[in-house]
Amino acid sequence: MLPPLPGVGFKPDHFTAIRANSAGIGFFEVHAENYLGAGGLPHAQLAALRADHPLSIHGVGLSIGGNTGLDAAHLDRVSRLCDRYEPESFSEHLAWSSHGAEYLNDLLPLPYTEETLALVCTHVDQVQTALGRRMLLENPATYLRFAQSTIPETEFLAEIARRTGCGLLLDVNNVFVSCTNHGTDPRQWLAAFPLHLAGEIHLGGHDAEDLPSGPLLIDSHGAPVADPVWALYAEVIAIAGPLPTLVEWDNDLPAWPLLAAEAARAGAILAEGGSRLARAS
Repeated sequence: MLPPLPGVGFKPDHFTAIRANSAGIGFFEVHAENYLGAGGLPHAQLAALRADHPLSIHGVGLSIGGNTGLDAAHLDRVSRLCDRYEPESFSEHLAWSSHGAEYLNDLLPLPYTEETLALVCTHVDQVQTALGRRMLLENPATYLRFAQSTIPETEFLAEIARRTGCGLLLDVNNVFVSCTNHGTDPRQWLAAFPLHLAGEIHLGGHDAEDLPSGPLLIDSHGAPVADPVWALYAEVIAIAGPLPTLVEWDNDLPAWPLLAAEAARAGAILAEGGSRLARAS
């Protein structure tokens, strides 16, 4: 398991700075698809980090919600990557990203129906069997909802976990983005979410566009975490206690001190959550 501390997504641009000073960083996370080759500089850097830090591997290409079945070769490469680095956590998204042999390079939404539920559970079972480990499934950022959906998203996630034994990854920014886009209350969403199943939290930045229909938020991972997301996160930690928390920043990459400062802000909230639990006991 990951420690209940702040982590960051590792980017090679930051390697030298991290080796000089990674104080306060509890773990690093990498995207699996960046490390499916056999060797080279990426693996040399990752091996050096892994020697000193807990590691989370986050998949972005398994297409858990795809209706044509998992790519067996891709799953095998991810499995071998996990065998190589033995991460404390592996996670993927409740989304689809491929159709047949075509990879769409995006995380696309699903209709929440009984048929989709059965399909996703089958795929989660396949992933956990191949990896020989429990995985975490992340709630998506969405920009539309399907008329066919009959199951609320939080119930859909909880039922996947119940049927497969997987854990959940709570992306607080995705909650805020989706609820803003759909005109719903993120606090009501979080109140219905099974927090006891959360093995990790993600925080990230988003972009906003003003449309005639209202604001549209885009999960960009290219900006600091927004203040409303920090507020929601603090409320989650006040209820659940400290949980491993990743700051995602994948685009328009900042200098290392800025990313480390975002992690430190998460760390302060985690420390307050721990102190609150200690006072309550």
